[in-house]
Amino acid sequence: MAVRHQLIERSPEQVWSVLADPERFCDWVVGVADSAPGRGAWPEVGAALEYRLVLGPWRAGGHTVVRRSEPPLLLELEAYSGALGTARIAIEIRPWGERESLVIVDEHPLRGAAGTLHNAAADAFLQLRHRSMLKRLADLVERSAQAEPRPAGPPA
Repeated sequence: MAVRHQLIERSPEQVWSVLADPERFCDWVVGVADSAPGRGAWPEVGAALEYRLVLGPWRAGGHTVVRRSEPPLLLELEAYSGALGTARIAIEIRPWGERESLVIVDEHPLRGAAGTLHNAAADAFLQLRHRSMLKRLADLVERSAQAEPRPAGPPA
C-alpha cells in the first residue's frame, strides 16, 4: 500500500473542481495519456474514463471507474490496467486551515498481476509516482484557481 499527501493552497472545492473534470485527468495522473469520458457522468459512482497507459515503451488501454464519490472530500476509484490488473485509489481532501487542503492518496492493487506481485519495490515505485502526481495536481489546481477571486479574510 502506498500513501502520500500534498498540501494544496486552495479550498477543497477548488481541488474537487479539477478532480471532477474528466478533460483534466491526463494532466495530473502520471502514466495516463489521452483520457476521454467513458460511461456515466464523471465523477458519479459507476462513471468511467477511458485512456492510454504509457510507461516508457509500454502502452496499453485502461479505464478507471468511480466506486465512491463524496464531493468535495472523497473520491475512490478502481483503475483497470489490462494484464496488470486493478488498483484501488482513494483520494481524500481535508480542509486545512482557512484556504488550504491536505490531499491524501492511498493506492493498493486489488486484482491480477499487480496484486499477486505486490511488494515493497512496487510500493516504492508508487511513492515516486504519487509524488509527481500530487505535485502536478497541486500545480493544476493552484493555476486554475488563480483566475478565481479568493475570499477575503476577516476584517483586521
